Amino acid sequence: MAAYQTVVVGTDGSESSYLAVDRAAAVAADSSATLVIACAYQPREDRDLGRVQDELGSDVAYQVVGFNPAEETVRTASERARKAGATNIETVVVDGDPVPTLAKVVHDHKADLLVVGNRGLNTLAGRILGSVPAEAARKSSVDVLIVHTTG
Repeated sequence: MAAYQTVVVGTDGSESSYLAVDRAAAVAADSSATLVIACAYQPREDRDLGRVQDELGSDVAYQVVGFNPAEETVRTASERARKAGATNIETVVVDGDPVPTLAKVVHDHKADLLVVGNRGLNTLAGRILGSVPAEAARKSSVDVLIVHTTG
């Protein structure tokens, strides 16, 4: 099997997602692949903040509501990726929900690997309702690496 050419990793600004960025960067570095760091965001409206907090948790929601926080999230992720060895890094900030956004970024960049953290897989809500990593893996048209980032 040939090495990966383009690796997409999603981040929401949480420490868990940054650990997935670190792993994706290492894979990209080993394969001399392009690393595309993606962050989905929701336009900031006060009435939507409660919904986003319910979906993402209050510890993360503030980081991905509105365009500027998402830009900061991918900038931080890019710095981490560079430290982890990735050299060809692109960042993408997209208005939308995480799973459709990741699918679009994978398609648009002709990626052959999607990397996500396992945050949400071990929660009751994640088991009942599905989680971003589980849904991304089910719907992906390319290989998916789910990085063990939480206990």
